[in-house]
Amino acid sequence: MEVLFLKNVPGVGSAGQIKKVADGYARNFLFPQKLAVAATSGAVKQAESIKDAAVRREAKTLAEAQALANQINQVTLTFAAKAGEGDKLFGSITSNDIAEKLASERHINVDKRKIELNNPIKELGTRSVPIKIHSDVTAQVTVVVEREPA
Repeated sequence: MEVLFLKNVPGVGSAGQIKKVADGYARNFLFPQKLAVAATSGAVKQAESIKDAAVRREAKTLAEAQALANQINQVTLTFAAKAGEGDKLFGSITSNDIAEKLASERHINVDKRKIELNNPIKELGTRSVPIKIHSDVTAQVTVVVEREPA
């Protein structure tokens, strides 16, 4: 049976796509969950409108992400931390610390999971930390870790 997907179904189809699926799968799962409808001529027109809306929504999201990336690329965050010999910090600077500082100082809200910091920062110095804003857009924030005055 050919169906028109109304929503994304992982591993099966995406919104606006017309695809052939098993009759039982369509009747027992996709239709009751309102994930798909039977592919009729009216449904095909509906598919085109769903695809157009998705394209517009994706373009808007990408433009917003690019604007946010341009804003973040200009940012330099400075952390003051206690450090011992060899410029090693007594604590560490984590992605959560970076996200909180972005929110408090620059009013830029970024989920800490989007900050691609493999290991916490444990040394004094300057680093460029990538932030994945969108699947196609990555920004770089400069993080400066200085010795806290005694």
